[in-house]
Amino acid sequence: MKTSRPTLFHLLGAAALLACADLNMALEAPAGPAAVTDFASHGDLTLSGEGPWYRLELPMALRFAAGHADLRDLRVFDAQGQAQAYALTRERSETATTAQEIQARRFPLYGAADATPDLSSIRVQRGTDGTLIEVLPEAPPLAQGQVLRGWLLDGGALDLPLQRLILDWSAESEGFQRFSIEASDDLQQWQPWGEGQIARLTFAAERIEQPEVELPGQSARYLRLLWQAPTQAPQLQGARLIGASRAEQAPPLSWSEPLPGRRLESGEYQWELPLALPLQRLRLDLQQPNTLAPVIVSGRTPPASAWQPLARGLLYRLPEGGRQARQDELELPGWPVQQLNLRVDARGGGLGAEVPQARVAVHATELVFLARGNGPYTLALGNVSARAADLPLETLIPGYSAARLSGLGVASVANVRRHEAPVVVVSSPGIDWKRIGLWAVLLAGVALLAGMAFSLLRAQRSP
Repeated sequence: MKTSRPTLFHLLGAAALLACADLNMALEAPAGPAAVTDFASHGDLTLSGEGPWYRLELPMALRFAAGHADLRDLRVFDAQGQAQAYALTRERSETATTAQEIQARRFPLYGAADATPDLSSIRVQRGTDGTLIEVLPEAPPLAQGQVLRGWLLDGGALDLPLQRLILDWSAESEGFQRFSIEASDDLQQWQPWGEGQIARLTFAAERIEQPEVELPGQSARYLRLLWQAPTQAPQLQGARLIGASRAEQAPPLSWSEPLPGRRLESGEYQWELPLALPLQRLRLDLQQPNTLAPVIVSGRTPPASAWQPLARGLLYRLPEGGRQARQDELELPGWPVQQLNLRVDARGGGLGAEVPQARVAVHATELVFLARGNGPYTLALGNVSARAADLPLETLIPGYSAARLSGLGVASVANVRRHEAPVVVVSSPGIDWKRIGLWAVLLAGVALLAGMAFSLLRAQRSP
């Protein structure tokens, strides 16, 4: 009977763990599929292009209709009321590459085989069409025992950082050729850029060529190539320079319609959004010409009462060269705010008699959904008790790639309407009787098991 005691305790622990697991599942289980009538705002979707996946850039009006800033309450339904699988993608910054290729001007450099060529014979003339280079040797180099030691390349028409150099040389120069690379903007100060190597090998009617040299991606007007092995440079028939630059493009923005504001007794202006959003930009409609206004923008989210400074700047609408020069936008830090306050420096004359309309912008968000069932499809928003139901884009589209995303069908939303009495289930902030009841059942079960174990132990000890 000694083996029954540990077995009993094992059963007791397993039962307790099972009860805890059931409790967690009951508390953390997501809400069941909601019906379209559980949402306050509806919009009709129109599909075009090849499906079954469709993408829709959500307009700002739908962001305002949501119950949460992260769009956790967004749903798509078919004509039978079945919820559709979907994903939300936030637009990110992209890197744009600009490339340019030119045929560089080349000038031979002569000198002794064991010495650096003298550049004193190079004359620089500056004209209205740019810098002109002339190489003026004082005497025929071969008559003085000099050899072709290298080449000077002029890439003046290329303003981008240099990425690659492609050389074309005479056919009689074969094998590997190694040379040093130096860069300059004034032909006086030279910066080493490392070494380059080109090759041309021929055997049995087969040819291998390597004419390209990687450059460090820096800007320079001139390149000096000095041959090291062999020390005599080949005759160049062409030299191409390839420059490229990469610029990071900001994510696209989604702008709101004009928001009406109000003027306070202090002369400040305020605007209120339907919910707190991570605002990226603020644009004000400057109605009067010749407006100049230094401003400070603050924001807050109720019920917080303290205003937090968001941005300061100068707004204006002034004549310049026969047109109106405008500066009517301010960049915001992207903090979630629901109320905006604008304080204008009165020394600039203010913003006029009327309250200016304001537009706000957030980073664009795109909806991608898998159309199943029969249309028409409905986009629903506005249920503060709804939980997130979106999938990762890689799960929604097996084999996902950015190129494939751009080829999906396109959806558009229209006829966005709001119910007068939407059915919105709001969780009570009071006592959570469901949680208390589950804990009571758990504790009662553990107590019952403990009582049974105690009784069995007493029965085993009695004669």
